[in-house]
Amino acid sequence: MNYHHHTLSNGVRIVHRESISPVAHCGITINVGSRDEDKNEQGLAHFIEHLIFKGTKRRKMYQVLSHMENVGGDINAYTSKEDTCIYASFLNKYYARWFDLLSDIIFNSTFPEKAIYKEKDVILDEINSYKDTPGEQIIDDFDELLFNNHPIGRNILGNSQNIEKFKRKDILDFWEKNYLTSKMVICSVGKIKFSELIELTKKYFEQFPLQKHKNRRKPFKSYTPGIKEIKKHNHQVHCVIGNIGYSGMDKRKTTLILLNNLLGGPGLNSRLNMAIREKYGYCYNIESNYQPYSDTGVFSIYIGTDNGNYEKTIELVYKELKKLMNYKLGSIQLKRAKEQLKGQAAIYFDSNINEMLSMGKNIILYDKINTIKEIYERIDSITSSNLLETANEIFDLKSLSKLTYKP
Repeated sequence: MNYHHHTLSNGVRIVHRESISPVAHCGITINVGSRDEDKNEQGLAHFIEHLIFKGTKRRKMYQVLSHMENVGGDINAYTSKEDTCIYASFLNKYYARWFDLLSDIIFNSTFPEKAIYKEKDVILDEINSYKDTPGEQIIDDFDELLFNNHPIGRNILGNSQNIEKFKRKDILDFWEKNYLTSKMVICSVGKIKFSELIELTKKYFEQFPLQKHKNRRKPFKSYTPGIKEIKKHNHQVHCVIGNIGYSGMDKRKTTLILLNNLLGGPGLNSRLNMAIREKYGYCYNIESNYQPYSDTGVFSIYIGTDNGNYEKTIELVYKELKKLMNYKLGSIQLKRAKEQLKGQAAIYFDSNINEMLSMGKNIILYDKINTIKEIYERIDSITSSNLLETANEIFDLKSLSKLTYKP
């Protein structure tokens, strides 16, 4: 895969891969997320992601929403702990149309008072919908337990108290200090020459001045394991067990990705699925996850089970962790685990939209793209000893935190 890079005079970075598909995928990823909020700002980054579609100096809300949809395009956006992305899928001939709208959204949004008032109700409904889904809410609550009042542990959606009191000035102040050109990456996968793409980005984005940024993020340094149980009106027990993981900059990241995939990844043959769901039928939902951030990470295991099976399920989870801590994988097991992860990576990158979204994150974090070839090489370099060392560090039972929702 050939990736092309360019930086505009105002600091906006561009990364592009030319494809043969009739559909292009293009977006702007901004190095701003919920961890950039002060405590009284919690929820602002996500709130702004909603509000940027509500009108600009040139367009009313319905004109923003219709501009790409009128030609069959699809617009979307997300906010995470560390970045915000606005992106679209459209026929290749509409690149100029998309850049015209995207630059208008990014640099000319007006955040109308009436829209702010209305969108608060939408966000509050979104927060309540999560509260009605304990399997999702517990993940956010576990982050808060794990990071213990650090900004990276806060809920991306915010809380109802903050949402209700936000004023237009709060939004404008947060935007002015965070959404800067030096934090922006335009990522594109489409059938357009890179030289043409550069000219379009110059036309629609270079007119805005350079805005340099300083890293204001508070690093996470101290972790203390915690155990917490909350009574809920649920039919099931919901539980998350986990630990701090490696950051996205740590060379051991790929080892933990492989270990997580082996333990409780998406494959039906994961150890947790085979040992607990398939063998005993104790759980419908059981999985492990690893989420790296710029300076830290989270490893977690999620369990949803009947109250009568909870203690037995926890014992079996710890049993599987101890196996990975005490026994090296044989050569055949290791090769099988590597091939499974490589296949999953290939399937993920076979989607142009997935590739485009990952490009923005890669540029922000590493200032380069990790190609599929490089990913394979890193997977292939992992040894059984590497997996054993990582398991003993991350799965150490004394270092694990646990959050449980009990009926």
